[in-house]
Formats: sequence, structure tokens, C-alpha cells
Amino acid sequence: MSKIAVTGSLHYDIMLDAHHRPEKGETVMGSACHYKFGGKGGNQAVAAARAGAAVRFAGSVGRDQQGQFLLDHLQQAGVDCTAVSIIDALPSGMSVAITDAEGDYGAVVVSNANQQIPLETFEQPGFWQGVSLLVLQNEVPEAVNLCAARAAQQRGITVCVNAAPARPLSAAFENCIDLLVVNAIEARDMCGISVQDLTSARSAAESLASRFARVVVTAGEHGVAYSEAGETHTLAAQKVTLVSTHGAGDCFVGVLCQRLSSGVTLAEAVSAANRAAAEHVSRQPH
Repeated sequence: MSKIAVTGSLHYDIMLDAHHRPEKGETVMGSACHYKFGGKGGNQAVAAARAGAAVRFAGSVGRDQQGQFLLDHLQQAGVDCTAVSIIDALPSGMSVAITDAEGDYGAVVVSNANQQIPLETFEQPGFWQGVSLLVLQNEVPEAVNLCAARAAQQRGITVCVNAAPARPLSAAFENCIDLLVVNAIEARDMCGISVQDLTSARSAAESLASRFARVVVTAGEHGVAYSEAGETHTLAAQKVTLVSTHGAGDCFVGVLCQRLSSGVTLAEAVSAANRAAAEHVSRQPH
């Protein structure tokens, strides 16, 4: 079985529940608090592993209890953590997320050790052994992503980038991307098209397909659009009762990449990821 390499962030998440998210200057009384494993990189690695992929992770944590918690969670999910570095000078990354009564959330992330992923990791032949797909996100410095993407490209390994959160991408990095995955906000920031339904998601996917070989644009409760080889398609979201959207995008990417690494078509992978994301938003984060 071919492996997936994931490089990205690891965050110790503090999850708060409240009736609504605070406005500027407002204090809101919450109803619950719990702690969980997080970071887009970590979440996607775990989602891919739980879906059946063999996953190798490259990242960094601090030498603290939070870092050990993050490593334990990766290992319990079956993720190979031998390329995770422990940084003495910085604490582990963390975030605070507030989920409101409607199931939507907002978060603040502090990167900490995630800023210090050693570039030497990607020079080690052993890291790439058996890998067919590299997965990246935008929660670590682009220098890390570019180094990893170039190393993968040199070895003929497919590069998937979930460009989240949205930020400008250098031309050098764009040239390494084989598959771009973005949500409505990220798509808007990258191509200027406001994604509000499947029709606009399709337009955004078609626009981005002029720059990337394969594109997937997720549109939340509306569904997803995807484009490759000059053809663009849409798939409606499954109807579920929304509990929380937290981590849904990472679940989608993880399952998408697991399916692609198993050799299925993009259409089949998108369909499986769409189902998995629907199931994810219908249950409490854990």
C-alpha cells in the first residue's frame, strides 16, 4: 500500500461552547469547555489514517505536556511520527475555538513550535520511501511547504495543497501543486469569485483550473465542485442535522487523499470525502 506524507501543523485545541461568538469588547458566558487534538496538518493525517491510509507525518511540537498529548494522539491513530521534531525553545502550537448555538465556529491559532519544522526532514530519503502523495496546508511557513513540495516533485510524488487558511502563494509554490483544495472563502481570495452556491463553486473551480491541474472547491452545506482535464463537475452535499462544522474541512481532505492514494478517480474520491464530511458535521467534535 502506498503511503501519504503529511506536513503541517499540530495544535492543542481548547474548545468552548457558547450561545454566540463575542463581538468586539463583549464577554460571553460559555456553556462547556473541552480539549482536543488539532491543527490542520494533524487532523488531515488522522482522518486519512482512520480512513485506511498508511500516513507519515512531519511537524514539530514543544517539549511539554501538550506536545506529548499531540504525539500520543497521532500514534493512537496509526500515524508514523518518526519525522515529528521536539523543539526545546518553543511551546507546542495551540488554538482556542468557540462553537455557537448554530454549530458554526471561529478560532484563534498560535503557531509556536509549528514555525520550526526542520527543512532537513525532506532531504532524508527514508521520509519519502513508499510515498505516493504529499499533503500540505497553510498553517506552517511557506518555506516549509515549498521545500517539501519541491522534494516530492523531484521524486514524482503528487502534491496536494489545502490552501487553508487563505494567504498569497508564491509562483514557485504554485508550480509544485498538482491538486488544490479550497473552501468558499479561500476560493474567493484566490480567484475573486464569491462562492455562495454550487453554481458559483463551479465557476470558481473553472477559474482556478487555469492555474492548477486539478481543483476541488468545497461549498459547505451546498456541496462541492471539482475540475480536472478541462471538465468541471458538482456534487450536492448530503442532508444532515448540523451539530458542528469544526474540523469538517480536514476530514474532507483526509478522506479525499486516502481515496486518491488507493488509486480511485478524483470523482470517486470527492464523493467519498463528501459523505465523510457530512457524517463529521452531524456529530460532536471529539
